[in-house]
Parts: sequence; C-alpha cells; structure tokens
Amino acid sequence: MSVVTRVIPCLDVAAGRGVKGVNFENLREMGDPVELARRYFEQGADEVTFLDVTATVEERGTMYDVVQRTAEEVFIPLTVGGGVRTDEDVARLLGVGADKVGVNSAAIRRPALLNEIADRFGAQVLVLSLDVKRSPRTPSGFVVTTHGGRQETDLDALAWAREAIERGAGELLVNSIDADGTKQGFDLELVGLMREVATVPVIASGGAGDVSHFAPAVRAGADAVLAASVFHSGQMTVGDVKSALRTEGIPVR
Repeated sequence: MSVVTRVIPCLDVAAGRGVKGVNFENLREMGDPVELARRYFEQGADEVTFLDVTATVEERGTMYDVVQRTAEEVFIPLTVGGGVRTDEDVARLLGVGADKVGVNSAAIRRPALLNEIADRFGAQVLVLSLDVKRSPRTPSGFVVTTHGGRQETDLDALAWAREAIERGAGELLVNSIDADGTKQGFDLELVGLMREVATVPVIASGGAGDVSHFAPAVRAGADAVLAASVFHSGQMTVGDVKSALRTEGIPVR
C-alpha cells in the first residue's frame, strides 16, 4: 500500500522507564525512553512509537511529561498509546508533542470513541492498536486482547479491524501477542489477513529477532515494521534493518 516501507522502533514504557518482556510479561528495564528515542532518531528511524504498557492495567493516564521530553528530542512522527480514554486525552497528547495516538482498550469498551477522535482530529491522528492472539473461538482464528495481552475479548481481530477503519482509524498497529518478544519472526499469517481487510496502512509488530525477519513481513502486506528489544539491546540498528530491506529490493527512506 505504501511506496516506502517505514521502520519504527517501539518504546514500551512503565513507570517512566523503557521496558521489555516476552509475551508482555516479565518486564525488564531497558533504559531512559528519551535517550532511546534520540538514538533511534539519529539512526534514521522513520517514526517512534511510545506505548505506556501499564497505563490501562493500572487505570491511569499516559505519562505526559515523558511524551513531552521525547517529542523535544525527536523530530520524526511520534505515536503515543496507553491509557487513552477520551478525545480530551488525545488533545492533551497532541499538545505535548504527539503526532498520532494509539487507542486499544478504551475503543473496545466504547467503539464510538474512534468516531469521536477521527471526527475531531482526522483519521491521520488515529491509530488502532491491536494486541492479537491466536484463538479457535473466532472465525478468523485470531482474537483481540486487552491489558497488554492479559485479557481476551470476544472480538474477532479481522472483524474489529474492519469496523475500526469504518469508524475512522487511519492506521492499524497489529501486534502478535504470541510472537511478542520471542524473536522468532513476525506472524506472517496475521499480517497477511490484516492486509486483506485493511484499506489503511498496516504496521507489523511482535517477533522481530533478526534483520532477515523484516522483509517477509513487508511481503506479507505490512506498510511498516515495528520492533523494540532488538533495537534497545543494540542487537541491530535501524540502519541495519533498512540495509537488509534495500538488499531485498524493498524501498526505504
């Protein structure tokens, strides 16, 4: 769908520090998210995604001060998610420097929130964040989860993605909870199915462990590829990923 594939580091944050776990559990500290974001900006990241991974679980708002400090250091698009419950939360995040806002649990509880955000700010601001697990309970074989993958809903992932786009979501951030943190590669079946139903860009997330994992996700239908721990640990740089994509004939900036 996109002419150029975006490479997006993700900053999972809890209590103001960068963290990473496996399957969203056993979170360990990875450093200052502002310093990490600056590093990725210097490496040539196309965007940075900032997810407050415990905001919904702890029933509190996103840490606006961290968002603001990050935005002051990073001059590429910044997507922020976690704890967004109202269009006023979106207004405040945009006010401290976010360019796009990811919504997950609150939209599942009240889907009209998507309409409200898109109507007020435009679809280009609204990212539907999907934490998806494989499940025999749904027609597609994939179910939407909330609270960082801790709670399964009754929503079929593909049906929910389609509805969210109709309500105004301008982008889908599709994270495989099964693959998250495993470093075994993206869930290509999930990416491909999302591409079939989506009329907006699809960001593939969850499972990157080697530079060779990114090109297959793009070929499966991803417009952008997102990773966290492999960048935080220094295992690879944004430049390494872009070089690997270029070698595979995939255009990058």
